[in-house]
Amino acid sequence: MERSEQTLIRLEKLGKLRELGIDPYPLRPATVGEIEYKTQELLDNFEDLSSEEKEVSTAGRIIAIRKHGKSVFMHLQDMTGKIQLLFRLNITGEEKFNLIDYLDIGDYIGVRGILFKTRTGENTMDVHKWDLLAKSLHPLPEKWHGLKDIELRIRKRYLDLSINPETREIFIKRAKIIQFIRDFLNGRNFLEVETPILQALYGGAFATPFTTYHQTMDMELFLRIADELYLKKLIIGDLDRVYEISKNFRNEGIDRTHNPEFTSLELYQAYTDYYGMMELTEELLGFIASELLCGLNVTFNEKEISVEKPFQRVTMFDAVKEHAGIDIKGSSVEALKKYCKDNEIELPQRLSFWKLVEKIFDEKVQPNLIQPTFILDYPIELSPLAKRKPGDPELVERFELFIGGLEIANAFSELNDPIDQRERFERQMELRREGEEETQELDEDFLLAVEHGMPPTGGLGIGIDRLVMLFTDTQSIREVILFPLTRSK
Repeated sequence: MERSEQTLIRLEKLGKLRELGIDPYPLRPATVGEIEYKTQELLDNFEDLSSEEKEVSTAGRIIAIRKHGKSVFMHLQDMTGKIQLLFRLNITGEEKFNLIDYLDIGDYIGVRGILFKTRTGENTMDVHKWDLLAKSLHPLPEKWHGLKDIELRIRKRYLDLSINPETREIFIKRAKIIQFIRDFLNGRNFLEVETPILQALYGGAFATPFTTYHQTMDMELFLRIADELYLKKLIIGDLDRVYEISKNFRNEGIDRTHNPEFTSLELYQAYTDYYGMMELTEELLGFIASELLCGLNVTFNEKEISVEKPFQRVTMFDAVKEHAGIDIKGSSVEALKKYCKDNEIELPQRLSFWKLVEKIFDEKVQPNLIQPTFILDYPIELSPLAKRKPGDPELVERFELFIGGLEIANAFSELNDPIDQRERFERQMELRREGEEETQELDEDFLLAVEHGMPPTGGLGIGIDRLVMLFTDTQSIREVILFPLTRSK
């Protein structure tokens, strides 16, 4: 592998350090001792710690070096922030001070010293002891010029996180959002569970799965596209409130809001319905916003959005009529096809009435749903696992939540009639024979479970990645996943 000139210089420094008997990659600091504080903790407690004039320690990566004769200033960065360091010849001693010449931007060091303010008022550590913890063999990209291309930042996420604080902040917020979800649900007596990722029969959504093979059992397996059917079995097993934050996998395209591997929340609650799920969703999003942003207003894509309940509720029929100008009840397949062609909307694979409606909704309605909006009452053809709406057997009690033009959540009054469920699965098999690729598998084991009795249940799924996009004002799903799928070099 060809080495850059800067890397060769750093390798030479590495060799000289070893010649001097210094391990460039020690197990622990040799003289600094235990690392007591993160950099932000030092800054948060600066007044107290500096007034006591006692030695404190921290560690991190060098991101700047400025030499001034017998003094050297550095900036040290860790996950929480950065702090200025001052090394002085008369404090560290000549031997240790001269070793600073072997340090470079990107190296990790541990330091111990006393906090003080410089004449310009900057919070600083006067370093008394320091240890090299890891030598970097490559220079970091320049902050403003070296790592802006999104594809490069994804491939080298370790550098992106190191030099772009806004990237670190996204993933810190992501972790907090997931923790807030757990806090909210655990506080409402939901039980967190785990269900299989490898499944002999995939189901719970319309999607093409990834396939794999188990050699010992000599059987084809699938990476799950959803965990719905397993979670419903737990409801049947009298676990009345369950949830899972899971990785799902769908063999589909990649775009601004889709990644083949993604994270979702699915929860099920017995003795409620999709109205109960609406209330739960409103409360959950309000809780996250209050904890993360200290308020109920979110800025996304230059728009101010309020997650204060209640959210707007509109039927799918009314939403299409308002934004697309079509009365679904009075339309036909031919009229919808003509509308799609006139408006340059790509026709679906199967030209059924409701597939055409779905296409028109995606193109003409969804982009206009900026403030939180529940779209209610979907056609049964698009929702084989949801309960029929009383008084209209062609519709089901289902909602999708849209915020900022993103689909955030999907929920049902769950179908618990085993006879109706079997008929719908059989209809899905007919569609598959007719050429429909994405259909719901006929799952005999799940049907047997439902035949043992399933209480009235509300179910809710939320895309965690899109939720993070919303709460961090990020426009691409690839920016909120640490290591999204990329093509091989």
